[in-house]
Amino acid sequence: MRARNSILVIWFTLLIGLFFQIIPWSPSYDMFKPHLFLLIIAYWLITLPYQISIGTAFVFGLIIDLCSGTILGVHAFIYSLIAYLLVFKYQLLSNLALWQQAFILFGISVCYNALIFIFQASIYHTITMSPYILLSSCVDGFLWIWIYLLLQRIKLSFAIN
Repeated sequence: MRARNSILVIWFTLLIGLFFQIIPWSPSYDMFKPHLFLLIIAYWLITLPYQISIGTAFVFGLIIDLCSGTILGVHAFIYSLIAYLLVFKYQLLSNLALWQQAFILFGISVCYNALIFIFQASIYHTITMSPYILLSSCVDGFLWIWIYLLLQRIKLSFAIN
């Protein structure tokens, strides 16, 4: 029963991240929009890689594709690739200091934005890149510390292991 409750809490946090990911922002603030789903799934992949897998990232990526109106599979591929990299090095990442993890999550967010740009340029043949795209990655790096501490508290209070 405890394992079932723990997986429900994990999925609930992922659904909250998905909700915040698909909420539209005004164009003037869109450059500051954090990738909360990316941060939340990164936390669970680093701390519990055996409960949340690459398949979970793929399914949620498909849902983001459906909700955002992009070509089906773009976000699924990107989230699967990021999940693979995080699971591949989860032992290293879980032993790093929180500020070092924030720096790595900044880099992952930059890679996410770069992959979205590459897919947009190759599929739609439009280039919509601005130097402000790094602002969302900076926001992700700063938010990682708060997301990590919040999810760590949830993990401890629900005894998820």
